[in-house]
Amino acid sequence: MKRLVTIAGAVGVGAGLMYLLDPDRGKRRRALLLNKAEHVSRVAVDAAGKTKRDVENHVHGLLAELDSFFSTEKITDEVLEARVRSKMGRIVSHPHAVRVTAHDGIVTLRGPILSDEVHKLLALTAGMSGVKNIDNRLELHEFRGDASALQGGRRRHTARFGPLKMNWSPTMRLAATATGGALLLCGAKRRGAIGAGVGLMGGALITRGVTNVSMRKFAGDHGKTKEFSIARVITIKAPLAEVFAFWSQPENFAEFMTHVQAVKKIGEGLYRWTIGGPALSIEWDAQLTDFEFNRLCGWRSLPGALIRHHGVTRFQANADGSTRLDLKLSYAPPAGTNALAIKELFGLDPKREMDDDLMRIKSFIETGVHPHDAASRSQIHAA
Repeated sequence: MKRLVTIAGAVGVGAGLMYLLDPDRGKRRRALLLNKAEHVSRVAVDAAGKTKRDVENHVHGLLAELDSFFSTEKITDEVLEARVRSKMGRIVSHPHAVRVTAHDGIVTLRGPILSDEVHKLLALTAGMSGVKNIDNRLELHEFRGDASALQGGRRRHTARFGPLKMNWSPTMRLAATATGGALLLCGAKRRGAIGAGVGLMGGALITRGVTNVSMRKFAGDHGKTKEFSIARVITIKAPLAEVFAFWSQPENFAEFMTHVQAVKKIGEGLYRWTIGGPALSIEWDAQLTDFEFNRLCGWRSLPGALIRHHGVTRFQANADGSTRLDLKLSYAPPAGTNALAIKELFGLDPKREMDDDLMRIKSFIETGVHPHDAASRSQIHAA
């Protein structure tokens, strides 16, 4: 087993070195890797600062809660009214309809309210520090249409406790990541079915803490896959015929697109795309669906493709001899996978990658020189 792991590691290192030291594209790959490392470093420093401030705020809030709990100082009626109003908006769909007054610790509640929200409001008010009693004069209504003050508004849900929230605070994310790391190490040492389960739980916590995306979203909602779209418009200072001739040959794209390894023609209007890195590649077949000379090229992935996508590129000659290129692309990640979660976890941004790729193509068509990096993005804009 150890020998297999050693061999697999050696193969992975070799593949990585070949990827980075490639004589044709290695320089650009190393530059991109360095840029990504710098970006990750900046993001990490920023996240550390946010987490530090959030932890300090939590500590100060906890100390303030403890101080108020043990404090014998009398709370004024104005402060008590303000506290009730500030908390009421979290559970009452029409807080403006409820009037709050306080006198010597007795809180009076007046106005129309939906019947299923009364007990929540009374329980919330009774649990506040300084409240001695509640004078309930609320008008109960079963439906919103029963009173003009209950029109509109939206249903409120009781605030969820820490881990049950959809969006975790930096402090919660830090705690989850640290706990997940500990469970992962514990699972690796324990081995067996129990160790695997503990390790899996640790990996899930790390993923949740790093991405701040709930596991339900990360896995996709009920197996449904959302389609994402990218629209870009770019002006290339070259004749329409020249731009169209380059774009209508998909084999050219591997020279300029960061994650495209190869595009091979496998039939009339059929192409096999290979994308990925040194150790992992994905292939799919796509076909041209629309083709009008010097006007447009449309394509669609064939059934069974891991990443379903389709799009169209339109071409238009400008009065100054340049060419306007209008690109629209739609794609769907593998079923049950959330693209936003993958973006957070791996730092992939298809829109930014598309901007860089288009700039390389623009630079090559205009100058005839293979660019080592993208030009300024100021000439690209979203449609």
